[in-house]
Amino acid sequence: MMAWLLCGLGLAILLLAGDSLVRGAVNLSLRLGVPALIVSLTVVAFGTSAPELLVAIKAVQEGAPGIALGNVVGSNTANILLVLGIPAVLSIIRTSQCNSRKTYLQMLAASVLFFALASFGTFTAVTGVILLSVLALVLWDMFRDAMAHRAACAVVDVSEIEEADPDMPWWQISIYLVLGMIGLPLGAHLLVTYASVIARTYGVTETAIGLTLVAVGTSLPELATSVMAALRRQTDVALGNVIGSNMFNLLAIVGIATMFGPIPVDPGFLAFDLWVMLGASLLLIPFVFQCRDISRLWGVAFSALYVGYVATVLF
Repeated sequence: MMAWLLCGLGLAILLLAGDSLVRGAVNLSLRLGVPALIVSLTVVAFGTSAPELLVAIKAVQEGAPGIALGNVVGSNTANILLVLGIPAVLSIIRTSQCNSRKTYLQMLAASVLFFALASFGTFTAVTGVILLSVLALVLWDMFRDAMAHRAACAVVDVSEIEEADPDMPWWQISIYLVLGMIGLPLGAHLLVTYASVIARTYGVTETAIGLTLVAVGTSLPELATSVMAALRRQTDVALGNVIGSNMFNLLAIVGIATMFGPIPVDPGFLAFDLWVMLGASLLLIPFVFQCRDISRLWGVAFSALYVGYVATVLF
């Protein structure tokens, strides 16, 4: 009973922290004069990916690198199918209102690079340096875009941004961001730890836990943030959060984790799970390039696809 109560507490913390991070990120973008998309691709995405990073490092240090890799691959699949699917069921995600083509192509390139490096059989410190170098280039490109936007736009239109306050003081923005980035990993830690205890009680293997339970648990910060963003009609934050988190998972989490030890790639990942991750990423093409909204019907379809994937992994 205590494990179930602590799981519920973790979920509650995630929801509150997700709301806090969205508020802080949106108002930070207004104060800096950059698009909410840029902020969500950096501050929000990296903050919500903290659980995956902590899990990956701990797994490698404790001699369970399969959990680390399964966490990343499973989280990226969950980020697209679940983190965009559930918010779309609650409120249509109007991706037609934001331009995320460039960052989406960067995410696809990162996915292909990750797949190519995985085909060598082991992620080593050398491949980790390659991944981190690519991340540095992506961050530099985002910084240049943010500075160019700031120079070109003297005034930021906030008339359609719900609950945005361009005059919010820096200390209040900082509190929102800090509470969000502290609460998200804390909530995820409680949820994953005690959900794992419950799962092992029913005889679920660690590999399956890494791809499903741990992956979903560490993706809950992104889910909480995207649900709040969708309900607040902050489409840039919802979509940018997923794209940024996926890039961070592939480039930073595995890159940093390799510094603590090699990560062997199970043949099953190459044969199935990596293909599912790549296929899920390609599903976003019509929404990114054809300006289609992710409707409730698509949200149901995405969620159903993820349930099918989990069922395949577990059974």
